[in-house]
Amino acid sequence: MGGPEVERLIGLLAKLPGLGPRSARRAALRLLQQPETRMLPLAAALAEAARAVRPCGQCGNLDSRDPCSICADPHRDRSVVCVVEGVGDLWALERAHVHQGLYHVLGGTLSALAGTRPEDLNIAPLLARVADGGVAEVILALGATVDGATTAHWLTDRLKPFGVIVSRVAQGVPIGGALDVLDDGTLAAALRARRPF
Repeated sequence: MGGPEVERLIGLLAKLPGLGPRSARRAALRLLQQPETRMLPLAAALAEAARAVRPCGQCGNLDSRDPCSICADPHRDRSVVCVVEGVGDLWALERAHVHQGLYHVLGGTLSALAGTRPEDLNIAPLLARVADGGVAEVILALGATVDGATTAHWLTDRLKPFGVIVSRVAQGVPIGGALDVLDDGTLAAALRARRPF
């Protein structure tokens, strides 16, 4: 079709989330049709990101600075730390502009099935941050899964001795969601988390 270089490019693109083989072929074609304006700038940006971007030593966010731009921001509320499973969750919260405090990326959740133990996650630095003082609240923004709930309960038990408020993001009916298409667990969580209108 286009030689081994093209097939390799398509194969690598197809490994990206949201791109299957057909989408990867279309993306590769667009890149190859205008290499000077599309492919070369993309290759340079990929190389620069691979060279410069690293996990933040304080929270685990990905940035070219350490501490990251969020941790270094003097306007952030340092008394509130939002715990997330991964960097994608942190970026989603930042995109929504809903949290003005700091973050902590666990790098996963506890999972008996997958064999993920507390020592496999970025938990010790979180406990150290809280033990150092200054943190008044820890928000657990973990997924509404069995592993997310297990991790939230485990963290709550470890954080209680520090006397900080431990809260969890609300779960339930999404805005614009219809009740008849939601699963039983989501409906139950929504009813349990109800509040006065």
